[in-house]
Amino acid sequence: MTLSLYDTVIPPFLQMVGSVQGVLEKGAQHYEAKGRSPDDLLRERIFEDMLPLTFQIDSVIHHSIEAIEGVKAGVFHAASSIPETDYAGFQALLAEARQKLDTLSREDVDALSGKDVVFKFKDLEMPFTAEGFLFSFSKPNLYFHATTAYDILRMKGVPLGKRDYLGALQIKGA
Repeated sequence: MTLSLYDTVIPPFLQMVGSVQGVLEKGAQHYEAKGRSPDDLLRERIFEDMLPLTFQIDSVIHHSIEAIEGVKAGVFHAASSIPETDYAGFQALLAEARQKLDTLSREDVDALSGKDVVFKFKDLEMPFTAEGFLFSFSKPNLYFHATTAYDILRMKGVPLGKRDYLGALQIKGA
């Protein structure tokens, strides 16, 4: 079996974005059941020198659909263009990101193979191919920020388990 760029990027992106959607939903339910607003979670962080939940969610979106858009454009900027919002707004932004990922065609994503993309952060520019960028930069970042979002909610008492983190598995015949 030959794996294409689409096969190696889009299903894992969909899985992780969906996972974070599910984790956030459980976070909202847990906080609301305790009579608290899920918005209280947005500034939470694992440790004082780490970035808050808002940044983690933003980064999940940035390193999934925005990474694909960056490859298409030939440039990916470190700063995300996602506006600050409330908890429900972040949930809606994740749903929108997932919907956009879901509408990408195999042909369009596979056509990005070998395309040059430059990562830009302030004065730093790093040249990649689409594959190098997506495999060595965006996917690891996506997993890191999805894990950190999970960890923040778990730390705040949201009843989550490994199955929540894994999200929808790519089961044969499903």
